[in-house]
Amino acid sequence: MAAAAAASSDPPRGFQFAIDRGGTFTDVFARCPGGRVRVLKLLSEDPGYRDAPTEGIRRVLEEELGVPVPRDEPLDTSGIEWIRMGTTVATNALLERRGERLALLVTRGFRDLLHIGNQARPHIFDLEVAVPEVLYEEVIEVDERLIPHQPGCRLPGSDTLPLLEGSTGTSLLLQRPLDLGGLRQALEGVLARGIRSLAVLLLHSYAWPGHEEQVGALARELGFRHVSLSSAVAGMVRAVPRGYTACADAYLTPCIHRYLQSFLRGFRNQLEGVPVLFMRSDGGLTPMEQFGGARAILSGPAGGVVGYAVTTYGCQGGQPVIGFDMGGTSTDVSRYAGEFEHVFEASTAGVAIQAPQLDINTVAAGGGSRLFFRSGLYVVGPESAGAHPGPACYRKGGPLTVTDANLCLGRLLPEYFPRIFGPGEDQPLCREAAERAFADMAARIQAFQAATTADAADPPEPLTVEEVAMGFLRVANEAMCRPIRALTQARGHDAARHVLACFGGAGGQHACAIARALGMSRVFIHKHSGVLSAYGLALADVVHEAQTPCALRYEAAAFARLDARLAALEQQCRHALRAQGFAGERIRTEAFLHLRYEGTDCALMCSAKGHPPTPASCRAGDFLAAFTSRYLQEFGFTIPDRPVVVDDVRVRGTGSSGISCETPLAPSGKPPRVETVTRCYFEEGYLETPVFLLEELACDHTIPGPAIIIDKNSTIVVEPGCTASLTPLGDVCIAVGSGAPRPVSPQLDAVQLSIFSHRFMSIAEQMGRILQRTAISTNIKERLDFSCALFGPDGGLVSNAPHIPVHLGAMQETVQFQIRNLGEDLREGDVILSNHPCAGGSHLPDLTVITPVFWPGVPKPVFFVASRGHHADIGGITPGSMPPHSKTLQEEGAVFVSFKLVKDGVFQEEAVREALLAPGRVPGCSGSRNLPDNLSDLRAQVAANQKGIQLVTELIRLHGLPVVQAYMAHIQANAEVAVREMLKGFAARWGTAVEAEDFMDDGSPIRLRVQVDPQEGSAVFDFSGSGPEVYGNCNAPRAITLSALIYCLRCLVGQDIPLNQGCLAPVRVVIPKGSILDPSPEAAVVGGNVLTSQRVVDVILRAFGVCAASQGCMNNVTFGSARGGYYETVAGGAGAGPHWHGRSGVHTHMTNTRITDPELLELRYPVVLRRFELRGGSGGAGRWRGGRGVRRELQFRQPTLLALLCDRRVTRPYGLRGGSPGAPGLNLLLRWDGRTINLGPRNVVPVEPGDVFCLQTPGGGGYGDPQEGEDPTDGGHPTDGGHPTEGPRPPQSFAERGSLFEYRRAQEGV
Repeated sequence: MAAAAAASSDPPRGFQFAIDRGGTFTDVFARCPGGRVRVLKLLSEDPGYRDAPTEGIRRVLEEELGVPVPRDEPLDTSGIEWIRMGTTVATNALLERRGERLALLVTRGFRDLLHIGNQARPHIFDLEVAVPEVLYEEVIEVDERLIPHQPGCRLPGSDTLPLLEGSTGTSLLLQRPLDLGGLRQALEGVLARGIRSLAVLLLHSYAWPGHEEQVGALARELGFRHVSLSSAVAGMVRAVPRGYTACADAYLTPCIHRYLQSFLRGFRNQLEGVPVLFMRSDGGLTPMEQFGGARAILSGPAGGVVGYAVTTYGCQGGQPVIGFDMGGTSTDVSRYAGEFEHVFEASTAGVAIQAPQLDINTVAAGGGSRLFFRSGLYVVGPESAGAHPGPACYRKGGPLTVTDANLCLGRLLPEYFPRIFGPGEDQPLCREAAERAFADMAARIQAFQAATTADAADPPEPLTVEEVAMGFLRVANEAMCRPIRALTQARGHDAARHVLACFGGAGGQHACAIARALGMSRVFIHKHSGVLSAYGLALADVVHEAQTPCALRYEAAAFARLDARLAALEQQCRHALRAQGFAGERIRTEAFLHLRYEGTDCALMCSAKGHPPTPASCRAGDFLAAFTSRYLQEFGFTIPDRPVVVDDVRVRGTGSSGISCETPLAPSGKPPRVETVTRCYFEEGYLETPVFLLEELACDHTIPGPAIIIDKNSTIVVEPGCTASLTPLGDVCIAVGSGAPRPVSPQLDAVQLSIFSHRFMSIAEQMGRILQRTAISTNIKERLDFSCALFGPDGGLVSNAPHIPVHLGAMQETVQFQIRNLGEDLREGDVILSNHPCAGGSHLPDLTVITPVFWPGVPKPVFFVASRGHHADIGGITPGSMPPHSKTLQEEGAVFVSFKLVKDGVFQEEAVREALLAPGRVPGCSGSRNLPDNLSDLRAQVAANQKGIQLVTELIRLHGLPVVQAYMAHIQANAEVAVREMLKGFAARWGTAVEAEDFMDDGSPIRLRVQVDPQEGSAVFDFSGSGPEVYGNCNAPRAITLSALIYCLRCLVGQDIPLNQGCLAPVRVVIPKGSILDPSPEAAVVGGNVLTSQRVVDVILRAFGVCAASQGCMNNVTFGSARGGYYETVAGGAGAGPHWHGRSGVHTHMTNTRITDPELLELRYPVVLRRFELRGGSGGAGRWRGGRGVRRELQFRQPTLLALLCDRRVTRPYGLRGGSPGAPGLNLLLRWDGRTINLGPRNVVPVEPGDVFCLQTPGGGGYGDPQEGEDPTDGGHPTDGGHPTEGPRPPQSFAERGSLFEYRRAQEGV
């Protein structure tokens, strides 16, 4: 089918349809012959018709042509000029796991690679590790192996292996030829079992796809209907996301093709001769026959981004725009500043897709977000009411939601909604149901406040329904402002300098409040905002992209090859677009290079637009200038002497085909007609609010707030202090006034408590963004191994982000130590550096930078900010400062107790340089091996603290110091309430005294006795009886034990609470001095941070009896030489619980570190990864089975030093309630000469080329008596870690996605 359609504002010759088929509603935008526009919204699923888009087209044709068009006959297509569609078919199939049956073909030794993934768990405080299951149901291991060619490789026999030239410019060795004979038999077996779709993932196929192509040819010959080769679907380095993408393509494309065939059957001649285009995730249209799974995930939302980009950006004078799409079940946020912002890897429903996608961030559950009151806090979402039963006002017994709050306050008018609610779907929205639910909520809040303020002289006034509903709206708005701030600041922009483009059915009710909170001065709402995703399809262009991987440096020697690749890709794009009917003058191409500094992972996709070629650049443009300019914008610095590497070469071709159908409005010359006047509740109380119909307004109308503007598909609330006006094209532009400041008193108010909770967390998050942007090291910039926090005047933690378990509460100990230690010597202009265990440190590489903050007229600090970052090296006996065999603290690196990093405002560079080099004076030790990175990162930490100071002082100026300090205390008290409630519940169920014991591999006991006071909800955690300090490094500083305790308390509470000082207020912790949990100041501690911390968690959870032990180890593996080193932690099995199997191959408890992708590992380091799979039989038996550990084999290609820091090689992870323990781990060295050596839990050993390190990690313990019916499956394809049918299902929630979600996952993956 020809795709091209004239980009024109002329009236169409036939009907033009742009249709967005969403999960709940299908939106239709139609241009009829003569130019008339029709807009239609109908249910996506309805028993009255077979297909919603077809039904929408039928209705328009019938009404416009004036003749009956039978629903049960194929539609006549003679009058249809073109059809464009966006659809959530792919997304829904992925979310609901309703795709095609699928088998995965993967290189032998990696059958479980996609199950393990990056080994991080998605929710760090969930003891039940619930990860969406893999898409395939069978795995076939393929006998073949390619490894990167490395100069200096001394692997025995490598010099005789065939050398292959890769497409990236790198060479590969053929270590094992492809065996098609054995594969044929396995494929025939899969076919016999009814599987017709395959995904193929062979290692390093992105660079040399020959083996995958041969496998694909064999599969098609045998009769497989769909075969997705990873090298063709996503030809980029990194096997795991490429494999996920191939699986998604094989899983979804057949579903999409079935839907397309079904759609075509609704038309005569199956739409032959009618251009049918579909929206892809990257914001471009593509012909129907090229529309496939991996690029269809964001097909629906992408239309909305195109819609506001085209309609708002130009109208607002080129001012950058934030897109705010708030629907019934989700809220999407995106940004446009002249070009679309893409991400090239993002996750949906637990599947990482490696393909260009618009950066659309799903951040909340929309109007269906559920409302809760928990432990004194108003909480909005993330749970959603969904479409069924929907909000309380839908008359189906649904829960209280944001929609109910808007209805209760008079911001939604039921008489302007269709009567489609109730069991018979024939009734209006029910305001009374919403009011009843809010009355019940108000009573619960009142009862809680009465119980917690029983001794107060002035009991709180009773709350009205309206006050409660308004409180929830204010909290919802603040919750949605947080991700918008993060999205803009992530790239160095100011949210206040943007226009808020609002669309979706629910967005207009919140637009003014959100814009005001963010400091924005304008809101833009297009006249078709209720169907903007459909309208955006009509405005979009056809796009064809071509991309190829690369591994060249960006330097003069490579320019000719880069130019040749760009030219070839450009020709490919032009040819594809010409084949769709586009003339040359309507085709535009743009070249991109995916660039990064050598030795980093932070790649930026850069266009040379605005950077013309120079004698020292490619002919396509000065990509280096573009890269450094953008790097500086996003990160605040560049690395001038570092080579730049090209990861991918990409060309985006665009065929101009968007329509222009804006019709100017005529002025009316008279005031706007008021449809009616209603009473609407605002901050000022009830106000008389005029209601206007958008269709009756003209371009000379200005409407001051308060007012409501109603369209067929959306309701716009113009708040007091704001003014709406219509543009010449009939769109609504709202000037947002600052609004009267609402006074806040220091007395506790539950709504303000929730708002301040978001504000304090936002401060810590924004500090983290500054730290990540300005740091230079890989650990902080890319691994995100840092935390930022805000503290009260007493040093008590107020907010902390991100929630790295081993940092929780530990920084509080550091700040409070400085208050005690420095006292009056803490002065304005000082910044303190500390890492010593006796001063609240965890281990020496974690450097904490603390800034006291003073306020005029107050002699002592009014609050503190701090940032803790893991520095890659601070000296000591081994590179990386993580020695497995250290015996004293000084062997582990530079030590700081109360070091003034900044004194009187001056950075003390010479002094800190000297301190970082000081370990070199100790025999056998070295000073810092990377001093420039240390200094740069310390400056970044100071800058992050400065950002925190700026944000808190803004808050103080707005509300006053007494109010801000009061709410710091209120937030801490709120966390205390949540923990007290949990402890009372525990005492009622399990009794007031519990105890537990477990052991380290050296026999050191960790003992705990917990005594709970059921009246007070308090507890004593007594670790008396734990073993003495050890002559080694498994001593855990006191701060580590407190972090483990806070982590466990948060897991036990089971819901989001502020993680601050209040968590420990109901708890008294007894730790004997001189024990392994509170060693002497000179004791080595690096193993305590990574090993003993896990055992402390095991003991606490055992005492409470909540689940069996997880692997209880981080499996720290380091190897390297004088040329550099590598460090990783490796997953194991998670413990089972009362209604779940333990997840296999995942990190648990005090770590969540991601593992390096196999292809990157082999490209960058002198090793071959021979095997990475689950370890059969290692999970403990039980009614609920423990998760399995992994088997990971590294073969060394050069002489190197291997260092291991592990535990649970002797003791086994315990089972619970009759469940069996998990298998212990095992560290084996398989020497090239045939010897097998057990290395024990902790060792340092030189290895030779050809030697193999075989790591077998522990499994998780089982839960419950196996005789009660153990699930027998163990080994083979994993089915563990999900939600068994016997266990409770999780509450319905929105599916998060986008760069903000990926960033948070990366932060929690440390």
